[in-house]
Amino acid sequence: MTSFVRGIALLGFDEFAISQGLDSHAVLAEVGLPADAQDELISGVKFSALLELCAKRTGNPLFGLQFGLQQGSQALGGLLYLIQSASTAGDALKALTQYFHVHSSGAELQLERQGGQARLLYEVIDDDATSARQTVELAMGIGAQLMQSLLGQLWKPSALWLRHPTAREPGAYRRLLGVTPRFESPVNAWIFDAALLVTPLSATDERFQQLARRHLDELARLTTQELPAYVQSLLRQRLPKGQVTIEQVAGYLQLSPRTLQRYLRAEGTHYQELLDQTRQAMATRYIRDSSIRLTQLAELLGYADLSTFSRAFTRWNGISPQKWKQHHLQNQRLAESVAPPASPRQPRATGQ
Repeated sequence: MTSFVRGIALLGFDEFAISQGLDSHAVLAEVGLPADAQDELISGVKFSALLELCAKRTGNPLFGLQFGLQQGSQALGGLLYLIQSASTAGDALKALTQYFHVHSSGAELQLERQGGQARLLYEVIDDDATSARQTVELAMGIGAQLMQSLLGQLWKPSALWLRHPTAREPGAYRRLLGVTPRFESPVNAWIFDAALLVTPLSATDERFQQLARRHLDELARLTTQELPAYVQSLLRQRLPKGQVTIEQVAGYLQLSPRTLQRYLRAEGTHYQELLDQTRQAMATRYIRDSSIRLTQLAELLGYADLSTFSRAFTRWNGISPQKWKQHHLQNQRLAESVAPPASPRQPRATGQ
């Protein structure tokens, strides 16, 4: 799946890159991104590669997080108008999650409530992204600034969960964000008091909100060409809750299973192929980015048991998930052992 992100994601990149000792135009050219693309769509994979390259070149593992904190909610572009016209913080976040795919097709944003807690979850879904650490932390930085702009001093998150392993200086996160992340978590999420969702915002402009929604609806209108990617998005959301049948997906889309299959065939694919591709991408992403047990992963992907998942994984990759995980860990340790030591710059608070 080829992903995109709107060029507004590069807002302020030149200035921030220069402040970190980089030639901004040179690193953009190195990953194949134009120097001036804020009004265009750019490759999500190339944007992710840009952040990883910058973190490596500067020796600053917090590059993405600091860049996100500097950008703040302005990096959301047109979505910001809809958010700011909502009546409550909860309505603002619902609008953001509903239309986030217009901003980026390579990631998903969800808002969940569990008891007295709310979770704003961010998940990279681009199959081709080789590493998600910098992209995830950029998003978390933007999310922190957005919540602060909506709630002011009321924004006091109880936790930040990150799926990737700990960084060299966990204490630097507390200095920037006010909390120390829980690394190697099952999801990437800001955790906060659900009571904040009913916090009233400034006076709502109903007419402006309708215009903003209409504009975003036009951008987001689903075509048959976009249907396979949308089906994969539904699968990613629903697989952790159990097996997902074509009847369930077709029902959600208000289509018959036969009609859904016909539309998918017209785009050169079919439901089982999309299910396989989605499971394969989720499996490699989770094994690569977390320490999840394989039995848990099998359940997460909707398999009845570990052996069924192992057979599918071996069919996809020509190797069992156990051996794939061992090889990945060995390659990771080898890369770390030959990498030159880096001295991260002292992180500085940006707008917190």
